[in-house]
Amino acid sequence: MRPVAGLVAMVALSGCLAPEAGDGNAVSRFLAKPATAGAAPQQDAQSTVISDLQVRQSVLPQGSAYARVAQAVLAANSRSAEAELRAARLRAEAASKNWLPKIGPNISLSSLSEVVATIFVEQVLFDHGRLKAERRFAKADVEVAAVGLAEDSNARVETALDLYLDVQEGRARAALQQASLKDMRHFEWVMQERVKGGVSDPSDLSVLRQKLGEIASDLRSAEEQSRTAMAELNAMSATPLDAVQGGGTVAVATTSARPLSMLRAEAERDRAVAQAQVDRAGLLPGLTASGTTGTQSSGPNVTLGGGELLGLGTGANLKAIAMERDAADRRVAQAEEDSNRVLRRLEARIEGLRRQSEEAARLSQQAKTNLDLFQRQYDAGQRQVMDVVGVYETYAQRRSLAIDHQYELSRARIELARHLGVLADGGDV
Repeated sequence: MRPVAGLVAMVALSGCLAPEAGDGNAVSRFLAKPATAGAAPQQDAQSTVISDLQVRQSVLPQGSAYARVAQAVLAANSRSAEAELRAARLRAEAASKNWLPKIGPNISLSSLSEVVATIFVEQVLFDHGRLKAERRFAKADVEVAAVGLAEDSNARVETALDLYLDVQEGRARAALQQASLKDMRHFEWVMQERVKGGVSDPSDLSVLRQKLGEIASDLRSAEEQSRTAMAELNAMSATPLDAVQGGGTVAVATTSARPLSMLRAEAERDRAVAQAQVDRAGLLPGLTASGTTGTQSSGPNVTLGGGELLGLGTGANLKAIAMERDAADRRVAQAEEDSNRVLRRLEARIEGLRRQSEEAARLSQQAKTNLDLFQRQYDAGQRQVMDVVGVYETYAQRRSLAIDHQYELSRARIELARHLGVLADGGDV
């Protein structure tokens, strides 16, 4: 009974050094509620990083084509980052119990004739905060993995929406080229009749036919762009998305959420600081109680030791480890600066594209007004066919430019939403 009583005394002694009753370097949580299998969600709820991720709402309009595309590609996501998060949570659950005594078998052969089997029990009593730092490291590791999962999901949605915008842009361009091809064929027929009657020069007819060939080539390119993007989109989707039509406006502001890069930097800072505390504790001696039970048991022993052997460079190593906190804070500050630069760039780009889109729409309307005027003058015999063709080309170019600005604006808004991590609901992720 003496070894058993000794082991009980070891655990009780570690309980006396619990955080509620001792200094910050005690390792035991004897007075705290032991961790259980269901403790991981509770730890997640206490994390500000994970709480921030969970409450995020998608900026994609409910029921819109964008939302349907996002749901389809997330349903087919292999979610390798989720596996990393599950592994990190299991490591955190294991680390939450590292304050408990460690037990292992100890088998030896005595005098070449007798096998001695004992159970070795070890309890760390004082370790300069190493085990606590390991628990903090494991918690920060879960936060880093959670941010990684959010980044992976948002990046996947952005890729899918970019492909969907390629599909829609290709369809819009194809519709524009089809209308231009139809109108230009009418001009070709008029010019052909005028050449037959000797009224117009055959060179004008050749120019018109060359323009028709260019329009037909642009039409095929637009259709190929749409088909290629749709095939790639369906490859990453759980269900075919050929029937999805329309778009929508992604209303996103830079103040809607903190950028994911900032959350990652803060979580990595906490993890780096915890690792530095583990390294520091590994250089210093600690206090450990141990004992054995079995056929040849021994009473409890308290040992002062552990850590690395002290040398002339130990002081420099400790200073280098202490500098890790400053380095981690500087990395967070650099991440904040980089994130703010990205936000300001995207804000300026969105504002510029919005202005250019409005201007392109206005110029397109002016070109349509000029075309109608030239058409009336042509019908009255005041304009030649090639005059009307030139104005029509200007009108088609203005419409094409308006399409460019429209979809570039949508891509910029989606990029901003991805940077902020609001392309997918945090709770669903």
